[in-house]
Amino acid sequence: MSAETDTQAAEVANATGITPASLQNPLREKLSAQHVHIEDISGGCGQAFEAIIVSPLFAQKTTLARHRLVNSCLKTEIAAIHAWTPRCFTPEEWERNQAREG
Repeated sequence: MSAETDTQAAEVANATGITPASLQNPLREKLSAQHVHIEDISGGCGQAFEAIIVSPLFAQKTTLARHRLVNSCLKTEIAAIHAWTPRCFTPEEWERNQAREG
């Protein structure tokens, strides 16, 4: 579902109720996430999101296990959108990543 205008994009986002904030809150609460950044990459219609999630609960977990943990927290929300791309880091991994980029 793509929108041709900003107005259409806003209408679709309102219909699904999925916003970056509605995705961030459960992640912060359920995963004790220290950093969550979610970007709507759908052009504003709320159908595709990329996320960076930093949580100590990801320690000792594979990428697949991390994604499953995140997806279990957002099961209802993910069912309502078209695309979801999480990038999951432990706090230590995130600090190393930031130091390399900085």
